[in-house]
Amino acid sequence: MRRMGSLLFVVLLLDACATTAPATKPATPTIVDAARFVASAEATLAALNVEQQRNEWVQENFITYDTQILASNATAKQVAASVDLAKEAAKYDGMTDLPYDVRRKLDLIKLSVTNSGLSAAAPSDAAKTAEVTRIASALTAAYGSGRYCPKATECMSIEEIAAVMETSRDPQRLLEVWRGWHEVAKPMRTDYARFVELMNDGAHELGYPDTGAMWRSKYDMPPDAFAAEVDRLWNQVRPLYESLHCYVRWNLTKTYGPEVVPPGKPIPAHLLGNIWAQEWTNVYDLVAPPAVDQGYDLTKVLESRSDIDAQGMVRIGEHFFTSLGFPPLPQTFWQRSLFTQPKDRDVVCHASAWDVDDNDDLRVKMCIRKTSDYFTTIHHELGHNFYQRAYNRQPFLYKNSANDGFHEAVGDTIALSITPDYLVKLGLIKSVPPPAADIPLLLRRALDKVAFLPFGIVIDSWRWGVFSGQIKPEDYNKAWWALRQKYQGIAPPEPRGEEYFDPGAKYHVAANVSYTRYFLADILQFQFHRALCQIAGNTEPLNRCSIYGNKLAGERLSRMLSMGQSRPWPEALEAITDQREMDATAIIDYFGPLKVWLDQQNDGHKCGW
Repeated sequence: MRRMGSLLFVVLLLDACATTAPATKPATPTIVDAARFVASAEATLAALNVEQQRNEWVQENFITYDTQILASNATAKQVAASVDLAKEAAKYDGMTDLPYDVRRKLDLIKLSVTNSGLSAAAPSDAAKTAEVTRIASALTAAYGSGRYCPKATECMSIEEIAAVMETSRDPQRLLEVWRGWHEVAKPMRTDYARFVELMNDGAHELGYPDTGAMWRSKYDMPPDAFAAEVDRLWNQVRPLYESLHCYVRWNLTKTYGPEVVPPGKPIPAHLLGNIWAQEWTNVYDLVAPPAVDQGYDLTKVLESRSDIDAQGMVRIGEHFFTSLGFPPLPQTFWQRSLFTQPKDRDVVCHASAWDVDDNDDLRVKMCIRKTSDYFTTIHHELGHNFYQRAYNRQPFLYKNSANDGFHEAVGDTIALSITPDYLVKLGLIKSVPPPAADIPLLLRRALDKVAFLPFGIVIDSWRWGVFSGQIKPEDYNKAWWALRQKYQGIAPPEPRGEEYFDPGAKYHVAANVSYTRYFLADILQFQFHRALCQIAGNTEPLNRCSIYGNKLAGERLSRMLSMGQSRPWPEALEAITDQREMDATAIIDYFGPLKVWLDQQNDGHKCGW
């Protein structure tokens, strides 16, 4: 009650000042004014965030006309308050003598709109705010309820389509379901173009050139400097990706023939085992080294274990964190989370972790299947939950990761410790395969981590161009595939004109979730892993290191997590790695033996695209 009253007081006060204040020069704000504003704004944002989280949880778990309206209304309230408070915070920009916490929180208030349910600023006009939040809910719902229906009585969910993409080796069947899922995004195109206009209107009101510049301002550096940082990191890892791309392509040519996969050309996007070709783990069987056995297939192991169900897989993930010294998840986590696809309703199955009350109401929402991919994803999502709990004693504005790449990296850092040694300790396999199996293991992981790197850049590169106006609505699809070819060496399996909206077939575009965080996470997780392995006293090759059960590594990790967003991210990075700059050499170190092997295998084959 007090928190909502604070918002009402601020709004009424601003209205009164606008209508009744005499036409005199406004008083210069003081440190006390700034501190009082921050305290009031922080309480307001905290209360609205919980309301929005609860409504969004219901909307994504019960997709109906009414839940969309409820979620849209809650998001509209949150966004409107965030925009108003951001504009008010900007009035203190010229003050140079503010205490550290006041200045940092003012900056975070200005960027709070990027953490709202909309992930962007809405215009101050009430009608436009209602419109932009309605479109946001509609786009998310369209994605979550999307189906491919080859017949009127036969429809496939995204999970069913994903299963076909993972297992089929019939290029015509793969094309059919790939095309079917991308049809889901076509109706989003007009709404999305309007969505961009409205978000940019809001960004302009806050002083940003466009929404992309506002997103890039979140990283404790100027927007252009951040874009240059992304390019620097990509150039560090590009040679490794190009070697992997070359190796995968000629193996796919061997499988499907040169008429399907032409040598020296981009790889058709439907042949890489994933709807978006964002990771290629599911085609491992087509590119596996000959006569070298990895020693186990984790998916088959999980399928054979009748004593391990979806929730049991999550229990295994929780145990990894408790082995490092973290307390177990609250009982409410197990009561309120969604672990499997309901049979009676549509839900947004995209895996996500939730901190509903900014305290201890932690949850995950997943449609788990017993596969190696889901085993890894569980560790990733729990990384979010344990991060959320670690910083829950911070003030609300600091209840976030050092930057959004950190949040994504933590769980993936843990997943790098899913080594054969870890699986032996869990009793999932009987023995650690010999060193000869390292290349298959590294190749499988590279098909996930290295293959993803350029895709992690493509989505926001496209959106930055869309937001800035460099990419016009009439060129949405053309620009999308041009970027995918440039960075990934991937091409559509058939001509895709502007009647399509293929970017919208990816959740993060439909839901307006910034994506560069995942690229940063792919870099940071190896940097974290290398540092934690050194702390744990590891003497094995980096790819064989698991920090499972190591309390020293857990203590260092906890130290960084508990900082939340209270300090600039270079300080949080230093707390765990003793480095203040993101460094992609760790991923090069991790995959060093594989790079040598790939270059040997590629000898005599045409590389590049």
